[in-house]
Amino acid sequence: MTLSPIAQRRVAQFRRNRRAWWSLWLFLALFAVSCCANFIANDRPIVLSYGHHFYFPVFKSYPETAFGGTFQTEADYRDPYVQKLIDAKGWMLWPPVRYSYRTINYDLQGPAPSPPSAENWLGTDDQGRDVFARLLYGYRISILFGLTLTILSSAVGIAVGALEGYFGGLFDLLSQRFIEIWGGMPVFFLLIIMSSVITPGFFS
Repeated sequence: MTLSPIAQRRVAQFRRNRRAWWSLWLFLALFAVSCCANFIANDRPIVLSYGHHFYFPVFKSYPETAFGGTFQTEADYRDPYVQKLIDAKGWMLWPPVRYSYRTINYDLQGPAPSPPSAENWLGTDDQGRDVFARLLYGYRISILFGLTLTILSSAVGIAVGALEGYFGGLFDLLSQRFIEIWGGMPVFFLLIIMSSVITPGFFS
């Protein structure tokens, strides 16, 4: 794709700003790492072999009975009993950090929050959860949420603006009044009301 002369000048000007240029690459590198969070920090093995069969717990949940256990519930791969069952007939490949963002370390040597260690690279929070894993997953969620919100807001804004320009008249007038009313609402109190009604999640 060939850029227009104006776009080429803007790109060249951006590249001359070394701080902005390297900040962009740092942002992209961190985002790429966060997209692989499931393979870097997880309380499930990336792949395991049991009885000459391969399983991928990072992608799919397996019951404990699949590895010779007694319960139909999802296998807890951090449980010494489950690890012993799997090691008897196979092996497990773990991520570098064996904690997910919600995994609690019950084997801390001291009270939580705990300082950095070989097991918890950045320590744990006051509930014993791994700080590095929470930063990794939190970065990914924040960036994806921001990108999704920006894309949806742009799409809605462009669509409404196009309809206002096409129909004009009363439709344009009513749309502008609605936008003014919506913009005049106290957003903070509106968010408090919505959070009390909607269960917090990635899309809410």
